Amino acid sequence: MARPTGEPTWLEYSANGIAGSIDFYRQIFGWEFEDLGPEMNHYRMAVAEGSRQAGFMDTTGMTCPDGEELTPTWDVYLSVDSVDERLEKARANGARVVVEPARMEGVGTFAGICDPTGAFVGLWEDGGFEGYVFSGKPGTPVWFELMSMDFDASAAFYSAVFDFDITLMDSDEDDPQPDLRYATNAPGEKASAGMCEAKEWFPAGTKSFWRPYFGVADADATVAAIEKAGGKLLDGPIDSPFGRVATVADPKGASFQINQPLPGGPGAGS
Repeated sequence: MARPTGEPTWLEYSANGIAGSIDFYRQIFGWEFEDLGPEMNHYRMAVAEGSRQAGFMDTTGMTCPDGEELTPTWDVYLSVDSVDERLEKARANGARVVVEPARMEGVGTFAGICDPTGAFVGLWEDGGFEGYVFSGKPGTPVWFELMSMDFDASAAFYSAVFDFDITLMDSDEDDPQPDLRYATNAPGEKASAGMCEAKEWFPAGTKSFWRPYFGVADADATVAAIEKAGGKLLDGPIDSPFGRVATVADPKGASFQINQPLPGGPGAGS
């Protein structure tokens, strides 16, 4: 059964040359990789807990419109009921289509857009492959988050195009920046993604972006392993109401979050 429209359903890593990245993530998360063969440009599937969790795409030879090499990145795909219909909504609400719809027989249809605040987000219409399997266990995706440089514009866009039910979270009394808003795409346990008002944390001109969180058993030990494997610690680890969190980057510079759940929380002790 397909996920509801607007729910994160897939993660895709892209970089110019992915052999080293595969070694890195295998070492950090214990992932196994399936090579889909030359007909799929050797697209790799990262497998954890016995199921596919993310895709790895080699962008060697691909460039930006200005000729620059594509930046290594983690991209989030949201489930949609119809790629074509949602693209129409996206265009009508100020998005730019950067990956035209493509259908994979027996698998699904995908496309990619830049939203009005500059964030890339993918669309996935299930045609036989739903996407990643949520377990909350170490080495698997546990959360997805839009770091928005224009919160109001993002909230309006994702509500109109992806049916987000924007639900503002109350600020914690210890929050150092209580005026910055945070929302989820649905209330309570229905939530599967967040939206953070992040403009004060980044230089002027920064574009909004999506980022994934991966569960880990021990955030500090994982940071040490990442640094030993050639990655970097960008921020943290810090304790949050949802666990111990750090912002890190792999050796190619693609950033992501790691999250050690709270004792007794989803994935704790796994």
